[in-house]
Formats: sequence, C-alpha cells, structure tokens
Amino acid sequence: MNILIINGPNLNLLGVREKSIYGNQSFDDYFKCLKDIFSDVSLSYFQSNSEGAIIDKLHEVGFSIDGIVLNAGAYTHTSLAIADAIAAINVPVVEVHISNVFKRETIRHHSFISSVCKGSIVGFGLDSYRLAVQSFHLLNEKS
Repeated sequence: MNILIINGPNLNLLGVREKSIYGNQSFDDYFKCLKDIFSDVSLSYFQSNSEGAIIDKLHEVGFSIDGIVLNAGAYTHTSLAIADAIAAINVPVVEVHISNVFKRETIRHHSFISSVCKGSIVGFGLDSYRLAVQSFHLLNEKS
C-alpha cells in the first residue's frame, strides 16, 4: 500500500508554534514513528504553504497511489480549488486535523474539503494521522 501525507500551511512549524494546540513534537519526528508503526506501508510526506503546490501534488499522485491523508490547514476553510482537485482525482482522501476544529473559532467549523473526502478525523493530536493511515488498512481489507 502506498500512502502520501500532505500537510498544508504552517504545519512545517509543528513542535514550535502554538504548542498548547498542536503539541511540541515536530512532524518529521512523528513521521518517523508512523513509518515504524506502518512498516508494511510505503508512506511518503509532502508539505507546502502554497495552495497551488498542494493542488499540483494532488494532481500528480491522485491517479497512481492507494490513498492520501490531507491536513490542508487553514485552506480547509477557504479553498474551493483544493476541494475541486480532490473531486477530480480517483484516489481516496482522508481529511485530518490535529485539533478539534469544532472547539475553535467559528470560521474553522466549516470545511470545503470534507464533502469530497472519504472521511474526516479531527481532534486526536498527531495521532489523527495514525488513525487516518489505519483507515486505509480497513478500506483495503473490505475490498
């Protein structure tokens, strides 16, 4: 199984920014743990602060891998373009958020991408990514 994790804006600062919300572990360190947990999965990782780069990556891999875990960051709440890119590809996408966006500012309660994703996982800290990867295992078993 080949799964790509895509992180959007400001997620390159995990472990440094707003630790009370996002924790103190960098994504690079967490990604190493994920690779250990899912040694049977080919996991790769892409991060960009640019909406266009995220769309380009979705187009690039959206027909050739088994799944995408996407934390679009603030673009979740603003980007019809990313939603359209997800709708245009045939690879399932699981939306992930580290924090429980429904306990935060009202503007974060709406996701433009949820309706075109296979599912959404929010509020479990970095463990949200583990749950998303695990969901692809479950989908694969049902196939």
